[in-house]
Amino acid sequence: MALRPVQVNIKAVDALAVGRFWAEALGWTAYRPGVTTYVGPAGGLVWPDPVALGIDVVPVPEPKSATKNRVHLDLATTSAAHQAELVARLGAAGATPVDVGQGEVPWTVLADPEGNEFCVLEPREVYRDTGPVAAVVVDCADPRAMARFWGEATDWTLHEVTDDQAVLRSAEGVGPYLEFLRTPDVKTVPDRVHLDLLPYPDDDQAAEVERLRALGATDLDLGQGDVAWTCLSDPEGHEFCVLARS
Repeated sequence: MALRPVQVNIKAVDALAVGRFWAEALGWTAYRPGVTTYVGPAGGLVWPDPVALGIDVVPVPEPKSATKNRVHLDLATTSAAHQAELVARLGAAGATPVDVGQGEVPWTVLADPEGNEFCVLEPREVYRDTGPVAAVVVDCADPRAMARFWGEATDWTLHEVTDDQAVLRSAEGVGPYLEFLRTPDVKTVPDRVHLDLLPYPDDDQAAEVERLRALGATDLDLGQGDVAWTCLSDPEGHEFCVLARS
């Protein structure tokens, strides 16, 4: 039994506009299958995508707070020219520079039109085959504890774990990495960005949820009401959802 990360969930006041921005950022397509805007590789809606983590932009009434998100995306580039071109193109699409205390670094920190932070990385060999999203990055207090929980929760492989960082990736060696970085700040507001996980066809959603609770996940009430998915928090309070196959 194991779950697979299938999409990044982003809350937005204007889900369609934010979805279109991320489609531009990733070179993907924004689809409107229902009330949410799903962003996935071009060529037609395929869900779940066998390689990429799609982005599901969910409409909410509340704008993002001034607090920095504890989950963000790192975008991959293939050259210095590609990095510069992407930063310029996203600026024209509505991204704004953000200072999160990064200092002088080779990557560029931006925010999408509703303030969700992300990074446009300089070319790195480790991300040469990830696709446009290099990594989903999660701030945390204890990367080793996060590696234990998420390594058991998902079928992804642990690549690295230290006191400062833990790195996982799909066992097939495709798509983005999931990285937990130790930071001094603590979680104070609900996550604006989170992961959605999906059971495999032969696995039972309710049994998977019980397994996650045994690993240290806790139930989460976001006012979601009676829905097909289950909202949980990991041991450090990061929200995530276990989706239903339907």
